[in-house]
Amino acid sequence: MIELLLVGIGTGNREHLTLQAIRALNSADLILIPRKGADKADLADLRRSICTEVVTNPAARIVEFDLPRRDQSNPDYRGGVDDWHDAIADVWSNTIRSELSGSGTVAFLVWGDPTLYDSTLRIASRLNPAPSVRVIPGITSIQALTASHAIPLNEIGAPFLVTTGRRLRDAGWPAGADTLVVMLDGDCAFQHVDPADVTIWWGAYVGMPQQITLAGPLAETGPRILKARAEARENNGWIMDVYLLRRKSADGEQR
Repeated sequence: MIELLLVGIGTGNREHLTLQAIRALNSADLILIPRKGADKADLADLRRSICTEVVTNPAARIVEFDLPRRDQSNPDYRGGVDDWHDAIADVWSNTIRSELSGSGTVAFLVWGDPTLYDSTLRIASRLNPAPSVRVIPGITSIQALTASHAIPLNEIGAPFLVTTGRRLRDAGWPAGADTLVVMLDGDCAFQHVDPADVTIWWGAYVGMPQQITLAGPLAETGPRILKARAEARENNGWIMDVYLLRRKSADGEQR
């Protein structure tokens, strides 16, 4: 029987690892590190450095594999994602079978938390043979973002909504919440929001040494974010960012 540990590792700061995460990594027979190509080599490097720093179990083996790329040209977004996840699951299954003889514990380091806007659990459900799965929660980019700006996530007694850039662009500002957290936004969907009375708190590489944060009224700060984001992506070859939008509530206050 294979046990799969999905270990949340935070957003790039080694100090984000919990004691539970460190214990889990040291209990593994096999630790898998995905490679996402030369333009995202930093991500594999960081996983390696985390293992070097916290894994003291000499029996734990670290194995790297190349992650299949998603076909961005597929007009069927959901179908393309499903095909991509199937391909990743095949690579995982083949790697585990080749490295473990029938049983053992496998650990996979997951950015942020495996349960929030992350597909690792869905991919794990496609593995053959099916493993038992244990999730070790991690610090999310949302927590890192609000901490970096020293702001509360929610207004007093008010709800907030976590959504994606695609949904914000296609469906507009959701009803019922004056605070939005936007993740997985490769196209800066805040450009499609009426900026009147809206404040944005944005962060890229939050928790990492190259962290960038900007905040202010959306009308003024949006163009600054676009410029900073383009420059950061050019310099690093990749970018991971997240932002919070807050508009004045019905009583005209923005807490």
